[in-house]
Amino acid sequence: MNEDTIRLATIGRILRRRWRLLAVLAAVGALVGFGSSLLFPPSYTTSASVLLPGVWQERELMTQAEIATSSVVVDRTAAALNWSGVNGVKLQDRVSASAADGNIIKLSGTAETPERAQQLADQLAKQFVAFAGRMAGDGTDPGSAQPDQLRQLVIQTGQRITDLANAVGPGQTVENVQLRTELEKLRTALQDAVKKLDQVDPAANKANMVVMGSAARPTGQAPPTRTQLVAAGALVFLLLGVIGHLTAARMSRRLRTEPEIAAALGSELLGTVDVPGGRSLSRPAAGGPRGWIRRLLGTDVRWDLPTPHASGDEAGRQLRYRRVCSRIREQLPASRGLLVVVPEGDEAARRAADQLAAEAGSDPRLRVVGVPVARPLLPDRDAESGALVVLSAGSWTAGELADLAGACADAEHELLGVVVAGLVQDRPKRSAGRRPGTAEPVLAGAVASGAATGEGDEARRDPG
Repeated sequence: MNEDTIRLATIGRILRRRWRLLAVLAAVGALVGFGSSLLFPPSYTTSASVLLPGVWQERELMTQAEIATSSVVVDRTAAALNWSGVNGVKLQDRVSASAADGNIIKLSGTAETPERAQQLADQLAKQFVAFAGRMAGDGTDPGSAQPDQLRQLVIQTGQRITDLANAVGPGQTVENVQLRTELEKLRTALQDAVKKLDQVDPAANKANMVVMGSAARPTGQAPPTRTQLVAAGALVFLLLGVIGHLTAARMSRRLRTEPEIAAALGSELLGTVDVPGGRSLSRPAAGGPRGWIRRLLGTDVRWDLPTPHASGDEAGRQLRYRRVCSRIREQLPASRGLLVVVPEGDEAARRAADQLAAEAGSDPRLRVVGVPVARPLLPDRDAESGALVVLSAGSWTAGELADLAGACADAEHELLGVVVAGLVQDRPKRSAGRRPGTAEPVLAGAVASGAATGEGDEARRDPG
């Protein structure tokens, strides 16, 4: 598994190199969203507001909201609407209630047409007010007259106490004074009780709920609309495509570094060389309809390969090839050939191997062969003293390279080393007005560097 940290640059590389495939996935997701909208009929939602006068606690408002959507209220609403095939159970999922600021209960109704949505919200508010008023005792309940009767009884009792106090003789005896004092305390207590009754009587202030007008007729569909479903489907499929690429990259077992490649082949690294051409070399030839579709979607080129860096000059690239050839000569006996093994489909490695063979000439003589990685099979040993594997990084797994090394051993070719080819971007062509002598200091430096490493003769040879 690749443990590289996922960065924004990685997401950007996916979007840049796989934009065709992601666009196709987004289009498929949009079609799926459109198909989903056909399965769900359009719906419309509107709301009616009910004002609750008086002082209400928050939990009391929440209780009233629960009452508004209770089965009793919803069943009465369904009976009043008398819609065909619609009962209270079906309406239960179409209505909702919430407590808003200012002692307002907001009742919402959803239906398949704007007219029905408006009727549902209005009827729900009407049935809620009627049911709440009956519970609070607004006159429809015979027990609602009890508080008024109690007030009348208290008033009559107070008047009777006043009459008793006046009936007591005007004498200042102890008994008369105590009697008038007790009667006065009793009348004061009754008056306080009447005041408290007026303050806590819920029917006095809370029974008169008011419906704040008719519900507005909705002009647009309730979410999710068809447009929202189409957009959501495209976005979900796009995200799934990106996540799929990231998952595949993290699960990839392809080797990316030179030490890992050398360890998988069980050989030493002889060097790295540059192959100009950029991503065009990593694109295999498209064959048949399947290859044409892969090329059209851009899936024939690996997206997780790093962006090729800018190429140096020709002299610097040739110097790398000469140094590799020098190391090969050190590994080989005199005047013996070498088999250069290139995995099939690795175009960058093929070009690097051809360049090595041209650079080496007849000392040593390099024979380039392509080997299928799925079932590697090398030619039998002829005049070669060993084998050299040339491949590009990030293209093959450790198991595939182990099979390649096993094929070399099976054909009795001693594996002398591995050369890793890296893609670089071509530098822009120099203008015709540029003096050709400007490249001479670079070439002279390359020759001097080659002479310092014991390759002066090779650096002075004509690259052609």
